[in-house]
Amino acid sequence: MAGRNGGRISDDDIALVRERSQIADVVGEHIQLRNAGGGNLKGLCPFHDEKSPSFNVTPARGYYYCFGCAEGGDVITFVRKIESLTFTEAVERLAQRAGIQLRYEQGGYVPGREQGERVRLIEAHRAAAEFYAAQLTTPDAAPARRFLSERGFERTDAEHFGVGYAPAGWEALSRHLMSRGFTSQELIKGGLAREGRRGPVDRFRGRLVWPIRDITGDTIGFGARKLLDSDDGPKYLNTPETPIYHKSAVLYGVDLAKREIARRSQAVVVEGYTDVMACHLAGVPTAVATCGTSFGEDHIKVLRRLLLDQAEFRGEVIFTFDGDSAGQKAALRAFQDEQKFVTQTFVAVQPDGLDPCDLRIKHGDAAVRDLVAGREPLFAFAVRSVLSRYDLNTNEGRLAALDAAAPVIASIKDPGLRKTYVVDLDRWLGFLDEGFVIQRIQQVIARTQQRGPEQAGRPGRRPGPGRAAAPREPLDPAARLEAEALKLAVQRPALLGPEFDALPPETFTLPEHVALHGLVTAAGGTAAGGPGGRDWVDRLLAQAAVAAPAAEPGIDLSSLVTRFAVEPPQADVSAEERYGAAVLAKLQEVAVGRAVAQLKSRLQRLNPVDEQQEYNRLFGELVALEQQRRVLRERAAGA
Repeated sequence: MAGRNGGRISDDDIALVRERSQIADVVGEHIQLRNAGGGNLKGLCPFHDEKSPSFNVTPARGYYYCFGCAEGGDVITFVRKIESLTFTEAVERLAQRAGIQLRYEQGGYVPGREQGERVRLIEAHRAAAEFYAAQLTTPDAAPARRFLSERGFERTDAEHFGVGYAPAGWEALSRHLMSRGFTSQELIKGGLAREGRRGPVDRFRGRLVWPIRDITGDTIGFGARKLLDSDDGPKYLNTPETPIYHKSAVLYGVDLAKREIARRSQAVVVEGYTDVMACHLAGVPTAVATCGTSFGEDHIKVLRRLLLDQAEFRGEVIFTFDGDSAGQKAALRAFQDEQKFVTQTFVAVQPDGLDPCDLRIKHGDAAVRDLVAGREPLFAFAVRSVLSRYDLNTNEGRLAALDAAAPVIASIKDPGLRKTYVVDLDRWLGFLDEGFVIQRIQQVIARTQQRGPEQAGRPGRRPGPGRAAAPREPLDPAARLEAEALKLAVQRPALLGPEFDALPPETFTLPEHVALHGLVTAAGGTAAGGPGGRDWVDRLLAQAAVAAPAAEPGIDLSSLVTRFAVEPPQADVSAEERYGAAVLAKLQEVAVGRAVAQLKSRLQRLNPVDEQQEYNRLFGELVALEQQRRVLRERAAGA
């Protein structure tokens, strides 16, 4: 498996990591285990809610298994699942814990300066965090302690989040770290100091400091809040871009929130460090925040990975914003990225403008929980925000509001959800004429389709001479799921395996998807594709040319193969090996769901008394299909 430096971890070292990482010790760091007899240990499962323990560990064989949710594996699997890591990251994590120096193989390559640099910078940040935390108890840190106290935080809260104080002196941290053996170049490169006339100068001085940790818990940067009026710097100062800190992909609090995010399938995005603290302490342990930057695409990837965002509408992402105009603008920016999530997205806005921290101070913990519980779907918030700009007491204002809201409604890809919001929009505007509203929305959709794949309401570029309009992404969630599976078959066939090849044609709902599935199997199936790559795409294109004469009118398989070879999957499959199995399970679950609906329809048309034999036979089939669907749903959730 490729390590951070690009080399492959040796198989011998992977085996050594397994041997040195006793599963009872590793699992015991996360849950309480007790003797269950027969050499087994038992505890409450960390992967699902349960009242009596069904999570078993067998130290002699090095495996765990939960009889409640069927989650199981070895020590590496456990760390991957509990920490939301890739296989390689889990091995490196366990190696660090066991004090094993991993060897990396790639044509004889052995990790050198790059790997050593990361380790050194991580160690420097760990030492800096300890130094700052210790300084919080000194007399000079009184303003920092007062800041925390005024916002309802106690000393134990500061210790839980690692909050510290950066002394006002020019080089207090630098002197401390250099006395520990770190060089001035390391401090400057890590963003802990900057170059001064006589050596390194501390970046953070006289400020309250929060350690920013990555998903594994390593401190990689800091956020610092000024405390004194004499400080002429910005209100918040953050670590600059460094080899280990990239603000566009960092979420503050993710190390503390990741397990609850995965368990609850919910992430709450707040705006600041104190808001994260307030939410966690108030009973919303899924809160995270960006670090001095807007919420963006890399943050989406982090949350999707934690949410296992691969099935339609399984989880929730809730954005909290101030109720003022700036907060509304921030929420509408989030709306632009909404459909990059597969989960449902919501907005939680406090009407009086209080952020979660101030809300907790003024109204208590329950008010913070109520804020999140009272979330509003992001689509509804976006539509209402548009409507608020118009006078809905006049016909002219209502018509203008309808035209302004139409692009928002038209951009909703799920047709069922789009229809629901059409009804809501008609009710909010008071036309009481759904047909009229639908006609307006359809006009917008028609114009969007003519422009190509651009999102509704955004200016699109019409195809120029010699340029064909790009195929649009399917609107139906089931068709989007089919497309995702076919993308993997083209790009990463090894993630799907022979199970994909064996899918019956009725698994797919669109004719072009049925045809492409047949094309993959005709080209030798996923086994022939292996890891994918250029050779596999060329093979599919060659097969498409052979199949072209027999293809249904309107189906261009060569174009479809090319599209799916370029279009990125919905998740980072290079970092999530479970994704292929989850997509397959969900695809089959949806197909079985269609069969269940058909059976129920047939049963409703039968008389259970006069047609008892046929009724009983179909009812038995229905029970079997429902069981199959439950198994597939569990596979999709835990693949």
